[in-house]
Amino acid sequence: MSVPSWFTTFLSTFQRAFAIAVVIAQGGIAVTGSIVRVTGSGLGCPTWPQCFEGSLVPVEHPEVASLHQWVEFGNRTLTGVVGVIAGLCVLAAWFNRPRRKRVVVLALVQFGGVVLQAVIGGFTVLTGLLWWTVSVHFLVSMALVWFAVLLVAALGEGDEPARPRVPRSLLRLQVVQAVTLGFLLLAGTFVTAAGPHAGDAATPRLDLPVDTLSQLHADLLFLFLGMLIALGFALRGHPVPRRPYSVLVAVVLAQGALGMVQYWTGVPEVLVSLHVLGAGAVVVATAALWVSTRERPQRDDAGLRSQTAGSSVASHV
Repeated sequence: MSVPSWFTTFLSTFQRAFAIAVVIAQGGIAVTGSIVRVTGSGLGCPTWPQCFEGSLVPVEHPEVASLHQWVEFGNRTLTGVVGVIAGLCVLAAWFNRPRRKRVVVLALVQFGGVVLQAVIGGFTVLTGLLWWTVSVHFLVSMALVWFAVLLVAALGEGDEPARPRVPRSLLRLQVVQAVTLGFLLLAGTFVTAAGPHAGDAATPRLDLPVDTLSQLHADLLFLFLGMLIALGFALRGHPVPRRPYSVLVAVVLAQGALGMVQYWTGVPEVLVSLHVLGAGAVVVATAALWVSTRERPQRDDAGLRSQTAGSSVASHV
């Protein structure tokens, strides 16, 4: 079965735009998920994959407010939008010539992640919003945001193995920093699970002191920031763009300030969603710094390494 040339041209032309869109979509659906939570709409659609038994869409119900139904249904609908964008990333990677294995794999991660999130979301609803299922749902979103940034970067890189642009000791520091970020995000989900926003009034909460969990979350933030400062001093004198580092510092400081305001003001709903947005921004900025400390040259037809990375894709975007 042949594919129309206009379609492959369309995919090649907008390949980078699709990749950027999937970064935004994967982070954005985490924000809409937080809106579901803070509005108490987590069980607005109490069944899955249907909203109610016998109806895929919200229907009038004496026990469930229409607002809660439509908020939850809207979030589910956005999953389909993210799936379409991820699907376009896969098609663009598959039909691009030459086909690049790494780009195809990263695009498939996005599409597979959407399917996985739909299953996790269904499990979350069917178990009555158990706190740990909500935590897993959020953490998977953040992982997909990270890999989406790698997909965007891959379109501007070559296909050779990654070569460090900094000493390997700094790469190891970045690995530790990425792991710390993972624990920081996990601690944040614990704070939310023990806090006032359960997603539904009947949802059991994490039975741990919120103050203790908040302190753990703050301590991990200070550890992450300390490593970031150390990395900044160590990067001086190395041929690494300074913009990704500066952006990450700014985003982390803003997120930390927002978290403190959120704690002092009693965790208002709007700040919860802004904090989730900030978490996604920190992941994007950390991943951007990660790729900036590595380079993947492109091998030309003669088998020589070219310093111009990703030329086969750049000509289409």
